[in-house]
Amino acid sequence: MALKITEECINCDVCEPVCPNNAIFMGPEIYEIAPDLCTECVGHYDEPKCVEICPIDCIPKNENFLESKAQLYQKFLTITSADKVSK
Repeated sequence: MALKITEECINCDVCEPVCPNNAIFMGPEIYEIAPDLCTECVGHYDEPKCVEICPIDCIPKNENFLESKAQLYQKFLTITSADKVSK
């Protein structure tokens, strides 16, 4: 599953810089997570960095994007290989 940021977000700016996939961005009112880029840090870390660092615990799993660890890892491989091609 990708993650999502809920309305409880206080825009503290700590999650965006720790995302290894650049999936977190400032939305119209709060930070948001692009589900097509979120791998829950699979391939990078053991746990999602944004969840670890969030001071108010407002980053749950996004039920609209059900993915297994294997699918998240495949997404990681696709994202990282696309990054290598674009550089």
